[in-house]
Amino acid sequence: MIFAEYMFQNMAAFEGYTHCFFVAGGNSMHLLNAARKLFTCIPVVNEVAAGIAVEYFNEVNPEGKKAFVLVTAGPGLTNLVTAVAGAYLESRELLVIGGQVKTQDLKEKGMRQRGIQEIDGVSILSPITNKSLRLMNPIEFSALQEILHGFRRPGPIFIEIPLDVQATEISDFPEATPFINEEIDSNMVSAFVEESVSQISKSTRPVILLGGGVRRETAARCIRDISLSGIPVMTTWNGADRYAPDLPNFWGRPNTWGQRAANILIQQSDFIIAVGTRLGLQQTGFAWEQFAPLAKIFQVEIDPLEVSKGHPRIDNFLVGDANSFLPQFARAARELHFRFDDWIAFGESVWSHFELSEASNVTGAGYVNPYEFVLQLSDCLTPKDVIIPCSSGGAFTVTMQAFVARYGQKIVSNKGLASMGYGLAGAIGAALSSNRRTILIEGDGGFAQNLQELGTVARQNLNIKIFIFSNRGYASIRMTQKNYFGGAYMGCDIETGLGLPDWEYIAKSYGIEFFKIESEIGLSKALNSCVSGNGPVIVEVIIDPNQTYYPKISSRILENGQMASNPLHLMSPELNDNEVVTFLPYLEIAVKTAREEE
Repeated sequence: MIFAEYMFQNMAAFEGYTHCFFVAGGNSMHLLNAARKLFTCIPVVNEVAAGIAVEYFNEVNPEGKKAFVLVTAGPGLTNLVTAVAGAYLESRELLVIGGQVKTQDLKEKGMRQRGIQEIDGVSILSPITNKSLRLMNPIEFSALQEILHGFRRPGPIFIEIPLDVQATEISDFPEATPFINEEIDSNMVSAFVEESVSQISKSTRPVILLGGGVRRETAARCIRDISLSGIPVMTTWNGADRYAPDLPNFWGRPNTWGQRAANILIQQSDFIIAVGTRLGLQQTGFAWEQFAPLAKIFQVEIDPLEVSKGHPRIDNFLVGDANSFLPQFARAARELHFRFDDWIAFGESVWSHFELSEASNVTGAGYVNPYEFVLQLSDCLTPKDVIIPCSSGGAFTVTMQAFVARYGQKIVSNKGLASMGYGLAGAIGAALSSNRRTILIEGDGGFAQNLQELGTVARQNLNIKIFIFSNRGYASIRMTQKNYFGGAYMGCDIETGLGLPDWEYIAKSYGIEFFKIESEIGLSKALNSCVSGNGPVIVEVIIDPNQTYYPKISSRILENGQMASNPLHLMSPELNDNEVVTFLPYLEIAVKTAREEE
């Protein structure tokens, strides 16, 4: 048995790997030949799609099955960098096995290249992986397990294997065994649960904020306890499917591009228990000093660097796994069954007033309002669907603001890197992993960056319904150039030199069914037609190139050239005087009290 076969046999037997996404290459030939015997191997057109697909495959798989990426040296590795960076920023599992030239053909220090397609993949990926290493000799599988399980915070791992090491005969390695994880300090978790529950009992306006660090299976185990606790629940974008609007006391998704009602409420809370979220700038707003100014903030975060980074203000924290904390906390909160009647009533009044599709948005005649589109699409879907709202641009933010999720749906994006072109590859991984209908919503500019993977969709006959927001380019860049540079447009649309295809011709060339939606008249019926059936569909949704996207956090350029942003509750368009009095009462009282004390 050669090393490639030894490694893959044990990955399948002890680590749950079932799928391999790859682009074939000469420097990975022994690895690929071994993989075909043990895994479901999915060829893609470009390696970046393999990496994104694996990230999303691992995110949504309901049975704990896992996929990995197999690439060749040189361009196979460099094509993958964006996907590795995305998984790193989102703390998601992504194992990359890379081929390399023979050990005797590796360059010496100071040389640029010796072997064919040789490039130092380890050095390239080291800054964006948990571990990046080259195997100069075969290693026992127990050593590989130590690498795979050696990090508290998930992230990509890159293992580069030269050709001759791949093919080395293995005869004397001991039999592999399952890896045993270290025990978690339960006393520390229990103490923090007690402190958190005690703080809630003293508060009148608490919220739970669930992040992507809470695994879906953990959230599912805790749903009943959380829903009976009486505490309002919010989610981050990465935790968007851990709790849903059809569950009790769901208060939305606060964010810099968040839902206005959610932002207003979290800013007026007096206690936040943030579980499995690093509370990054997109979550707190760039004006992080003004995040939840009236609240004590407790945070459960696995990375000590995140709780010590200095923003936002944290009053207490647990450096630990959210999945150990949440079940204990939810059970304790349910047993006490808190009542926050005034706070709940206030939250309901805020949510009943602020619509997810705001009248302030301007949609030209003959175009589809993207907010109304997303709202009606929500009504067409079932709890079993997987939702992929791409990862950047107007299509992404509209979906995360307006989509009304149902509990049981899975929602995956990659907002940390916020790269265009993530949606299609992510949908491929999610569809193959979950075997569910998968809904992709992506802008035309972003979709064009990975459209070659339509070949993968068609060849695998995946049940992906692709909705392309067709607005002739990059809507968010167009808006930035309009707002900050007086409409000095450059490379943001077809008129300024961006080349985009005719989507109907593209669909036909791959043999994929095509629809076009140009009006909101009959939208619900059209959407139901588009999402029915079991095969792939492409739907072009005609969006106004000058569509406005509100609400949003506005920024301004100061005289010194620096940017300043509003806090989360002051989204544009601004609230009128009556809305300020009615829906920001706690902040207004705090401001008035501070002035009186002065």
